[in-house]
Amino acid sequence: MSESRNAELLALLQKSFPLEARPYAKIAQRLGISEEEVLQRVQSQKEASVIRQISPIFDTKRLGYSSSLVAFKVAPEKIDDTVALINSHPGVSHNYERNHDFNIWFTLAVPPDSKLGLEKSVALLAERSGAEEAILLPTLKMFKIAVKLDTTGKSAKKEKVVAKRHKAIELTPLHLEVIRHTQYDLPVCSEPFAEVAAKLGIGYDTLFATLHELKEAGVMRRFAAILNHRRAGFNANAMVVWNVDPEKGEEMGQKAAAFSAVSHCYLRPQYPNWPYNLFTMIHGKTTEETESVIAAIADEIEYRDKQPLYSTREFKKVRIRYFTPEFAEWERKMTEGGTV
Repeated sequence: MSESRNAELLALLQKSFPLEARPYAKIAQRLGISEEEVLQRVQSQKEASVIRQISPIFDTKRLGYSSSLVAFKVAPEKIDDTVALINSHPGVSHNYERNHDFNIWFTLAVPPDSKLGLEKSVALLAERSGAEEAILLPTLKMFKIAVKLDTTGKSAKKEKVVAKRHKAIELTPLHLEVIRHTQYDLPVCSEPFAEVAAKLGIGYDTLFATLHELKEAGVMRRFAAILNHRRAGFNANAMVVWNVDPEKGEEMGQKAAAFSAVSHCYLRPQYPNWPYNLFTMIHGKTTEETESVIAAIADEIEYRDKQPLYSTREFKKVRIRYFTPEFAEWERKMTEGGTV
């Protein structure tokens, strides 16, 4: 199979997956190949673990969930047990070891009906794991969130980042049912939406119209493929943190977000033991490539200090399953003094 053709396919799947009855036929039309070949290539990329999942990417906060990036300082001999405890929480989507004293980094989300809430959940995890220090780093300002790995090598070094305006929406029971049923990995077949439409008892028109409503409201960022960075050849992934003047934070964030290699860019709180407030996630195929992007950003923004934190181990990377009973069950077990 042509690697260049696979690269084109992966680039398309990351941008936007067609919301129609036969989406793979639409993709085939764009690539100038048959639907059967597209299905074979997608299946091959899934079997090779290059494609993690094809599904909606929902905005956690717009669904009413509270979320934050969290960092723990954990003694080396306690890492395995700490990771197991953290990963047991159904609201943990990402968990990495990074090259810093704060060595365990994870994202945590809790539903709107959580009895513990975000801060108490983090405090409980820190207490039970014996973490030496813990910092909560919620988003103060988001400049960019769009993981689209440049599989073709044709992307420009910079891109225009435009803040999207979303329509107001009140989530109905139908919206919630569509979210519950579509949030899983899409099957690789000619009509991959047939099963979910049948489960919901609705036609394609209603299903796709509902998904488009969620997208226009910003509840769904996009429907797309999520790749395994390392399997896709991006082996040097760094979360680069910068200490910038808070008064210039928005200006510096916008400048950093313009770099195509930056997938995430946020302003977060500073603490006495953590002076960094601008966070940029950079994906590169080699350390040299990533370092060149860091140097280019450093030439354009004003900062007091910076730290490139490379991921040394990936412990968890999944999509959160929203509106499921696992959250309440986890809290019940933990607050009753049990284990999960």
